[in-house]
Amino acid sequence: MFYYIFLLFLILNQSVNITLADKPHRWQMGFQDPATPVMEGIIDFYNHLMFFIVLVVVLVMWVLYRCIVLFTNNKIISNFSHAPALEIVWTIIPTIILMVVAVPSFSLLYAIDAPGGDPQTTVSITGHQWYWHYEYNDFTPFRKSIKNFENLEYDSYMVYEEDLIKGELRLLEVDMSVILPVRTIIRLLLTSADVIHSWAIPSFGVKMDAVPGRVNQVFLYIKRQGFFYGQCSEICGINHGFMPIRVRVVNFKSFWTWGCTVKEKAFSL
Repeated sequence: MFYYIFLLFLILNQSVNITLADKPHRWQMGFQDPATPVMEGIIDFYNHLMFFIVLVVVLVMWVLYRCIVLFTNNKIISNFSHAPALEIVWTIIPTIILMVVAVPSFSLLYAIDAPGGDPQTTVSITGHQWYWHYEYNDFTPFRKSIKNFENLEYDSYMVYEEDLIKGELRLLEVDMSVILPVRTIIRLLLTSADVIHSWAIPSFGVKMDAVPGRVNQVFLYIKRQGFFYGQCSEICGINHGFMPIRVRVVNFKSFWTWGCTVKEKAFSL
């Protein structure tokens, strides 16, 4: 019986993962395609954890079924009140399971906070009701290439439905994307100008709160180029559902060229 249940779980898990993508799809139930080592670790940890969850659920359901079958309409009264051996077993086994689960959990938490090197660029993100403000700073190539360098900053607003071009995504498109370099350690500094917001990109495995009067830090190392979508994930007011995030990841040369062009002319990407 357990074999068939486990086989069904594997089939369902694989069918769910078919929907992997960098944006949400209709009726999607699984994770989006990971683009960072952190998100890959989250998916691996999820699969690791689901194995133990299936075991526990099957065991508990079997015990419950046996209790219902054996003790329904049972006229024999049991007069025992303690079972020391059984109590020891059902205390030790969950403890061992939690210890096994804790090892990859702590490793993943450490990986999220440890970037593995010094960040090469820093982006400050400020949440507003209801748009995002981005500021690029602490990027040496920009400073060497542009005289009198000042931090690059701009606002990012959602594109309304009537302004969308065919093929663009409703409630996810913005007028100014976040441009980030691929395979580069990036530091994000998040805060808010009014209420609590949350900057979340599912493909990056990032969901960090932007809190007024406080600066939160998160690191990114993006492994591939492309467009990645997210939204504010903290209820922040009446237009909470209308402040999306779109990140465009490009190669380092394009990122460097874009930064110089933006400071001297206008957006080119």
